[in-house]
Amino acid sequence: MMKNIVIKEFKLMIKEKGNFFFLILMPLLFIVVFGSIFSQTASSTLIVNIQDLDHSAASQAFIKQIGQLKGFQVKEDSRSSVSSEIQKIKKGNLSSLVVIDKGFEKGLRNGQGMIHFYKDAAQPASTAPIQAILQNMSAQYREQKLAQSLQAGGMSPQQIGRTLAAPLRIQPVEENGSRFDFMSQIVPGYTVMFVFFIMNSMVRRFFQEKESGMIARIQGTPLNPLSYLAGMWIPSFISVLIQCTVLLACGYFFYHLHLGNPFAVSLIVICLALCGTGLGLALALIVRSENQGLGVTQLLTLGGAIVAGLWFPSDMLPSFAQKIGYFTPQYWAMSGFQDVMIRGAGLGSIWKNLIILILIGLAGLALALIRFKPFVRSAAH
Repeated sequence: MMKNIVIKEFKLMIKEKGNFFFLILMPLLFIVVFGSIFSQTASSTLIVNIQDLDHSAASQAFIKQIGQLKGFQVKEDSRSSVSSEIQKIKKGNLSSLVVIDKGFEKGLRNGQGMIHFYKDAAQPASTAPIQAILQNMSAQYREQKLAQSLQAGGMSPQQIGRTLAAPLRIQPVEENGSRFDFMSQIVPGYTVMFVFFIMNSMVRRFFQEKESGMIARIQGTPLNPLSYLAGMWIPSFISVLIQCTVLLACGYFFYHLHLGNPFAVSLIVICLALCGTGLGLALALIVRSENQGLGVTQLLTLGGAIVAGLWFPSDMLPSFAQKIGYFTPQYWAMSGFQDVMIRGAGLGSIWKNLIILILIGLAGLALALIRFKPFVRSAAH
């Protein structure tokens, strides 16, 4: 009997095109669109708009020095005025403008060359790197001036080097992130998020069964509630396994996503599928209407995606949001994926993530079993 229910549910899931859209096509579109945007952003060159009002050898040397920096491209537009470029910044059509004031070269000789940096306060991501290189170049000019003064005072080049050497040296050392890129955030993030959309399908199927009278007729059959629930649950569980396999394979083949330990990733997928479908089964038997179930699904799916760090790293969130994220299954699934994919973790490092996902899934299945009889009675009225 359970076998017949499983076959029936598979046929209905395949027949309903909305399932394919929400479980496969939509997350693929999200991965492709956002993956393309962020990968292009990460590899793009930052444009430095410059207006040279001095037209001197010193100003040209300054511009050339910026142009030689990796990741930056100088753009000079002599046809437009400074005031018109500033108006573009005020309107949001230009992020920043570097203006080398007239008398720059003379000012350098006298100890103070002037440069104005106009920036759009609403675009700090693109203006902060330019401001940083300007400050670094200012420090370099200051060191050159000090070196000339020390040389004039009779110091040797070695003595000058020791005098100007920074008393503090910072050596960046990256740990646990040698394989990190934007796709390591996007692919597992959207995979985890769209897994929980299976709850939409499960809620819809139970209310279709209820409205058709199938649930009410179960009371007059010897069908075991556990067998019926298992028959309704297994197709959704397998669908999620297929969904995760397709999305992760897409990341691997098209975006060269490093998956890490395949056994560990497979276990996360299985536990995630158990968790998402277990919650979906419980939700389908708790809510009083299909619309209520769909609303709760959206809240759990999208709300969980925010606080669990599926759209962007969780450490970018406020501390209270991060603490809320710890209570969501999405957080434990995402952190498990990233531990394996980025940090090279194995099964021994993600056992806590797996246990939490399993416990949430089993709790959902147990709650569904408890709620089954009241759900059947409500269908009979």
